[in-house]
Amino acid sequence: MSSLPPLAQPVQSPPAPIAPAPVSPAPLGLPTPDRRGRTAPVWLFAVLIVLLIGLVAYLLTFLGVVASVVGMILALIPLAGVLWAVRIVDRWEPEPASLVVFAVAWGAIAAVAIALGVDVLLGIVLPGVADDGMRDALSSVVQAPLVEEFAKGLGVFLVFVFARRSFDGPVDGVVYGALVAAGFAFTENIMYFATSLIEGGPAETAFTFLLRGILSPFAHVMFTAVTGYAIGRAARSGAGVGRAARIGLAGMVGAALLHALWNGSALFADFFHLYATLQVPLFLGFVAGILALRREEARLTHDRLTEYAAAGWFTAAEVDMLATPSGRRRAIAWARTLPGGRAPQMRAFIREATALAAARQRTCTGRDAGSVSDERASLSGACAARAAVLAQTASHGIP
Repeated sequence: MSSLPPLAQPVQSPPAPIAPAPVSPAPLGLPTPDRRGRTAPVWLFAVLIVLLIGLVAYLLTFLGVVASVVGMILALIPLAGVLWAVRIVDRWEPEPASLVVFAVAWGAIAAVAIALGVDVLLGIVLPGVADDGMRDALSSVVQAPLVEEFAKGLGVFLVFVFARRSFDGPVDGVVYGALVAAGFAFTENIMYFATSLIEGGPAETAFTFLLRGILSPFAHVMFTAVTGYAIGRAARSGAGVGRAARIGLAGMVGAALLHALWNGSALFADFFHLYATLQVPLFLGFVAGILALRREEARLTHDRLTEYAAAGWFTAAEVDMLATPSGRRRAIAWARTLPGGRAPQMRAFIREATALAAARQRTCTGRDAGSVSDERASLSGACAARAAVLAQTASHGIP
């Protein structure tokens, strides 16, 4: 019987050998990691710009300037909260800034445009649904979950296709899913808040903000994180584009079911009752799942850095410090006591070591031909950061 944790992924190829450390490890220089496979192509950003122009024109035409600006200001509040939470989850191995921008922009622009386009198309193709109640039910519980989760999941999948070297596993998948969802919710909130202002004034706007900005800012994040998790599992196992698409599609179905459950609770039942008895427990389960994934990432980081410790690059105490949340907190607190305060250098050491472990994992699974050069770059960065932390600290002691 396997002793691996249930979230673990087996090593799929013999690990590449690690060069032994010199007697006195020193910075190796700072090579720049290859950017190929880490960014979205320029043409995708060009598409987003074109769609943005059309989307802005749509909002200003149907909502007006004042309502659109008020809606945008209010929508920035839950967006900031979601991005802050994502930053905490992704603190030690942050995704490239260009991919963060792309993911948020895809959700805010392309996914919304797809949803609006499908809505218009269905209105033209299926104009015969006369019952407003039936039409609203189908739109809210069937159309919106399927179309919106497909549109958002497509953004996560595009990150996998074009930037696979920055898509290491389930945590990255959840992060990209959350970023796309945050962008989508931002634009959707603009429309909801602006419409409430036009139709009901400040009182209705405040109520809508309570429902969407305070009670459920993470709703879309939870849905699309399911798709991201599925694609992340595919990435960790070394799946190709076709298999990742199939796994991601299964995740999208799960996301759509959660989305339909959420929308249905508002349409067919007492929203506040189900919010307390169903949605809050679902959110707590989502948080528990994130914590479990973080623990699994910490275990993987510890295992990969232990391989470098065996070659003399780190001590066992350093591995525990670099791979565990408690060790990281103690290390940063200690670095603050050093002359001039060296917490930034310690954080850089932790980030470089975490990136080193992720690159090592890609090397072990054999899914990234460029991971060996990434290992060298991250190892050099880690050595340089450690040297910056330890410079002239002999009298202060090492934790």
